[in-house]
Amino acid sequence: QVQLVESGGGLVQAGESLRLSCAASGSIVSIRLMAWYRQSAGKLRELVATITTEGTTDYADSVKGRFTISRDNAKNTAYLLMNTLKPDDTAVYYCNSIIRTSALFDTTRSYWGQGTQVTVSS
Repeated sequence: QVQLVESGGGLVQAGESLRLSCAASGSIVSIRLMAWYRQSAGKLRELVATITTEGTTDYADSVKGRFTISRDNAKNTAYLLMNTLKPDDTAVYYCNSIIRTSALFDTTRSYWGQGTQVTVSS
């Protein structure tokens, strides 16, 4: 079994920063992509940022220049540093990861964390 556990959410004022963490644990052989999504009230879940095993990153236009995704492969952990937060960034942030759990069989699949609330007040 694999678990993704997010942490670091909270309530901040506009312009402040937060750093989210996502730790993967369990029977992990390899982790390919790690990503952050967010979902605000009444809206669809949207992709925020992705990072490959090699460290290649990609961002939604709405967060480019403000958010930075990183990962520590030795710790199976991804991070999302969010600077200059805006009220529009208020959402539940979810970690997603593409993980293989068997060296013998291709068990690669997508896993989700439970989400962490980020609230930005104006």
